[in-house]
Amino acid sequence: MKIFSGTANEPLARAICTYIGIELGRCTVEPFPDGETFVKIDENVRGEDVFVVQPTSPPTNHNLMELFIMIDALKRASAKRITAVLPFYGYARQDRKDQPRVPITAKLIANLLAAAGTSRVLTMDLHAQQIQGFFDIPVDHLYAAPVIYQYLKGKKLKNLCVVSPDVGGLKMAHAYSQVLDAGLAIVAKQRKSATEVESLALIGEVRGKNCLLVDDLTETCGTLSTAAGLVKKMGARKILACVSHSILGEMGIQRLRKSVIDELITTDTVSRPALRGVNITTLTVAGLLGEAIKRIHSNQSVNSLFAFKGARTS
Repeated sequence: MKIFSGTANEPLARAICTYIGIELGRCTVEPFPDGETFVKIDENVRGEDVFVVQPTSPPTNHNLMELFIMIDALKRASAKRITAVLPFYGYARQDRKDQPRVPITAKLIANLLAAAGTSRVLTMDLHAQQIQGFFDIPVDHLYAAPVIYQYLKGKKLKNLCVVSPDVGGLKMAHAYSQVLDAGLAIVAKQRKSATEVESLALIGEVRGKNCLLVDDLTETCGTLSTAAGLVKKMGARKILACVSHSILGEMGIQRLRKSVIDELITTDTVSRPALRGVNITTLTVAGLLGEAIKRIHSNQSVNSLFAFKGARTS
């Protein structure tokens, strides 16, 4: 088994290797003067079981192209099996035709991964679970929930209510409420644009409670900050938010600073610089991904990695 990393999140790849107890594979990934990507695998991979760690976080198109080129290089170097490890699967929000004449880009990415030579995919917290069906190759879908639950249990929050910031996240919020023995509430929202949302109503009781907003990803922090404002207006005490993938741009950082969210709990699926003026707790999923890679390599079940407290997140 060998693990290689693109440039999108090399610290996570190194942490995975440390967990497994192997060295990160040697490769050269650098740009040509015109912006094209050059890749060279600097060690023998003939007949090897190879894993490429590369989340498709911003710059999304660059990191995707880098992943395709690395996979092609490994395939032409006669690797036996190539697993694309995507801690964050970009373009997942474009998973259906919700307007006339728009693409289903999540399906296109699945096709491109297979065409490049990917044998299987290991990913975490897809925006929609049905994206697994877009692939004609095996997909192992992990959840960051066990890592986040462990952290939340240590906080010993009393009188807790889990809040879904939109109707689409109800299933995830329900799973959190079951494991944390907490109440459940839902915020109904209306999206005005890609960066603007409006919270319309709150279903559930949050007055006097500590509230936990849960979502799979945040970029502009519009959904989270708006939902947090509504929950606070309805009488909530402390407000926490937990998000698997925090792809925070400048707009998201500014909104988070101005929001009533006391703490944002997230993971290291995407690389992010240290932020000032924002209370962010970053948990590592290196152990979870490392254990999955070990089991995939030895052809063991990864099902137990989904389980916690005798239940599953799905």
